[in-house]
Amino acid sequence: MVNDRDEASPWVKTVVVPAAGMGTRFLPATKTVPKELLPVVDTPGIELIAEEAAAVGADRLAIVTAPNKQEVMRHFEAFPDLVETLEARGKQSQSDKVKRAHSLLHPIAVEQEKPLGLGHAVGLAESVLTDEEEFFGVMLPDDIVLPNNAMEQMVAVRNKLGGSVLLAVEVPREQTFNYGVFDIEATEEDGVKKVVGMVEKPEPADAPSNLVATGRYVLDKKIFDALRRITPGKGGELQLTDAIELLIQEGEPVHVVVHEGTRHDLGNPGGYIPANVDFGLRSEVYGPALYTQLKKIIANYEAEKGL
Repeated sequence: MVNDRDEASPWVKTVVVPAAGMGTRFLPATKTVPKELLPVVDTPGIELIAEEAAAVGADRLAIVTAPNKQEVMRHFEAFPDLVETLEARGKQSQSDKVKRAHSLLHPIAVEQEKPLGLGHAVGLAESVLTDEEEFFGVMLPDDIVLPNNAMEQMVAVRNKLGGSVLLAVEVPREQTFNYGVFDIEATEEDGVKKVVGMVEKPEPADAPSNLVATGRYVLDKKIFDALRRITPGKGGELQLTDAIELLIQEGEPVHVVVHEGTRHDLGNPGGYIPANVDFGLRSEVYGPALYTQLKKIIANYEAEKGL
């Protein structure tokens, strides 16, 4: 695995976070609370993403958000009155939690008036990159990966092999119809594959592999030109995978890092609940009691269902 961080090499400075979706799978909760602010234990998903971005050296978080979702941006404000009140009451640990998001990196709002696909959202971020940034990160807030060093490995691969680098996870072949699936070739680097094509949601028998895309990207700036040259698909949406496929066809290097760890999907209740259990069990504060309670809950459930 290419994972040695070379401080002399270019590093990701801006991470784009598409966060303009309506969160329909979480209704009715998301009528008033953006999905990205739903807590994993006590920390909103968007803050977990910001922590991961800051850990790999990013200093700017370009949040693509809808006009009516400004609460996501507000989460990164300073809240001085709340901090002052907490500290006056001796609640330093809570104060530190409140201040953390504001101290991580600089958030930039990128407004997306209509949800026109992931490709459209990524394309809107072109204007916030500096001329010196030849590549940038994209992190989907629905996806939490542990350990959180995947982006660091991906940037190291970009610096060694060039082009764009995506993150892949293995799934059972019968589940490939839910994902974008990579057509790959081996490389000399352990855990790194060359991408020769991508297939969107193939039937298991037609899937070129069982490596599927998850929500981490290190993209060369050439992606913006590719996004301008692809045509919208179903619903008028621009698909990022179509632009990446165009780059592949034109000979641009695209690789995947195969993630060795855990991935949680916060985009639906079926993934969000296990994520809270996993993070809760690993919490020094809540873990021991949660473990005991879960054992009781499972024992009661098994007795009730005759399992």
